[in-house]
Amino acid sequence: MPELPEVETVVQDLRPQLSGRRIESLQLTRDRVIQDRLIRYPTARQFVQRLRGRTIASVARRGKYIVMPLLDAAKGQAAAQGEDGSPNGAGAQRLIVHLGMTGHLRLWEPEEAPVKHTHVRVRLDTGLELRYDDQRQFGRLLLGKHDELVAARAFPARLGPEPIHGDLTEAEFADLIHARRRPVKSALLDQSLLAGLGNIYADEACFRAGIRPSRWTHRLTVGERRALYAAIQDVLENSIAARGSSIIDYVDGFGLRGTNQEKLLVYGRSGEPCLRCGTPLQGTRLAGRGTVYCRKCQR
Repeated sequence: MPELPEVETVVQDLRPQLSGRRIESLQLTRDRVIQDRLIRYPTARQFVQRLRGRTIASVARRGKYIVMPLLDAAKGQAAAQGEDGSPNGAGAQRLIVHLGMTGHLRLWEPEEAPVKHTHVRVRLDTGLELRYDDQRQFGRLLLGKHDELVAARAFPARLGPEPIHGDLTEAEFADLIHARRRPVKSALLDQSLLAGLGNIYADEACFRAGIRPSRWTHRLTVGERRALYAAIQDVLENSIAARGSSIIDYVDGFGLRGTNQEKLLVYGRSGEPCLRCGTPLQGTRLAGRGTVYCRKCQR
């Protein structure tokens, strides 16, 4: 599943192409079952009606979500964007995309044949098409005001702070972690604690910090909390620089694979030798997710 670095890469690719662009027309798959599965709010019909003719003010990321505030049609100007990624203006709408496990959001020339599992085609005033394809259909598209989406349980009522770009200080992170009483891996995957961190980078951060994912958060020392904070920053920023990890079929906004999967030290390497000490890496299940760690390097 695309995590923060992958979503950030797609956002950076699409932002200059979509900001200020007007949506001329919209076409959804004719399969009603897929429509209902992907268009989580409002109904598919309302989704098309509300989105047609609107202008995309900007493209941003909040956690693992792609957030596109829309131009306020009544005022003719973009509403300001709040800290949670939502516009502040009254009645302001935003288009939100969650890529799920196999979703892709890319720009195409209109004459290019749609790839298999293309479910949404958005024609822009530039003539280009913004298309969403999703083989396994675990992704979702939302359209509405922030409070409206939260009330409909289509968008999380609470997302934690962003773990990069200076949005979360070392002291704030230490307080958040120390206040929990749960395994480190479980805490890192909690989107209400930190927004955007997922299975890949939780494993990688724990390894780089020398901390076992099963350790309890409130028992981490000051030095360990400091090391974990630095490791999270490191793995996320480095992955963004490498344009994400193409573990399954992730591609960026141009349809190209990332390269960070070549730099992963533990994720997906259960049973293989640790790249630091040579000890076979241990695989287990924690917080409902496959987890890999080194019994020697992580304490």
